[in-house]
Amino acid sequence: MKRIVALLFVAVSAHALSSPIDSTTAQNLERILSSEDRSPENRHRDQYRHPAETLAFFGIRNTDTVVEILPGGGWYMEILAPLLKQHGKLYEASYPEKSPDSSDEQARATANLKRKLAAMPALYSAVTVTELSASGTADIAPPGTADLVLTFRNVHNWLKNDSADQMFSAFFKVLKPDGVLGVVEHRANPGTTLEQTIKSGYVTEAQVIQLAEKAGFKLVAKSEINANPKDTKDYPGGVWTLPPSLSGDPAERARFLAIGESDRMTMKFVKPAR
Repeated sequence: MKRIVALLFVAVSAHALSSPIDSTTAQNLERILSSEDRSPENRHRDQYRHPAETLAFFGIRNTDTVVEILPGGGWYMEILAPLLKQHGKLYEASYPEKSPDSSDEQARATANLKRKLAAMPALYSAVTVTELSASGTADIAPPGTADLVLTFRNVHNWLKNDSADQMFSAFFKVLKPDGVLGVVEHRANPGTTLEQTIKSGYVTEAQVIQLAEKAGFKLVAKSEINANPKDTKDYPGGVWTLPPSLSGDPAERARFLAIGESDRMTMKFVKPAR
């Protein structure tokens, strides 16, 4: 844990690019990551997802208003909710449970998320669940109020359903001037086509930068925190071959587990002050 704290203190702040993350946030993150409130399975994934280093890179503060996009099973929510509960604000933007725009799988994910919140009110009573439509048009937080918008491994799906432009515009709308968009995504090799991205789940850095800049964002930093050079990115079943999905050939499960989770880009964008 000493190494985590050291990394947190040298990370770049999203709100003042030359300032380190504050000591209170660093200490709270250290405590939350080792908490028994997190399942052993989720803590095991820290070695692949590097939550302390990633959140520090994005410059999170425990007083921030944060919007997490499509939290899925709530892996990052388990960290963000207790961090922001006392002095910050957390919005979890998820697909509507009942909407023609939501698939059955998306509706189930939102229902499961709400059950998880209700089951542990001591941790999650301050979390606000908002609706993110497939077109990105719903209000995921009051406009101009968020310090930080976070999206983890979602961009490939938006490229697949042709909603990426609307999503990035929605993120821009809710952020304050100088607010930060933090993106973690499965990273494709340069030159990967959109057709290959849709099939494999891997997105090029250039594709993400283009989407963000089109919405008005400015790229301010990239990190190799979540890089994985073991990931060869050439699986017939795409990125879902690797953990945690492990949808590939069961006979090769040991090989996929040895590779670990996907190679990922980690990029920080800012909404310029007008």
